[in-house]
Amino acid sequence: MEVFAEYLAAIDNPQHRARTEEVLAWVTEKYPNLIPKIAWNQPMFTDHGTFIIGFSVAKHHLAVAPERAGMIHFSDEIVQAGHDHTKQLIRFKWGSPVDFSLLEKMIEYNILDKADCSTFWRK
Repeated sequence: MEVFAEYLAAIDNPQHRARTEEVLAWVTEKYPNLIPKIAWNQPMFTDHGTFIIGFSVAKHHLAVAPERAGMIHFSDEIVQAGHDHTKQLIRFKWGSPVDFSLLEKMIEYNILDKADCSTFWRK
């Protein structure tokens, strides 16, 4: 989690900082083989040099980016759960619980789907 310390310290709202830290710690603990890093000024996790999941903090939500393929794969589940989303990310509103079940599925999907990927992003 040291890699995220400066990023977390820059989050002004203490509740947003605590929630973001909780999510990043959960990913770090549940997936110890993933590499935590800051890229494009955002916290993310990689596996063998390929992107797995990224996060960003906004005024009203924590954005979770599983890459476009992850969004497509889980589109029905995202809609059924009522999550606000775009083509590239899901917005977990600060006042709502984090959907750790969906987050787990997206991470595991990307780990498996990108097992043989040799580039950072899917081609």
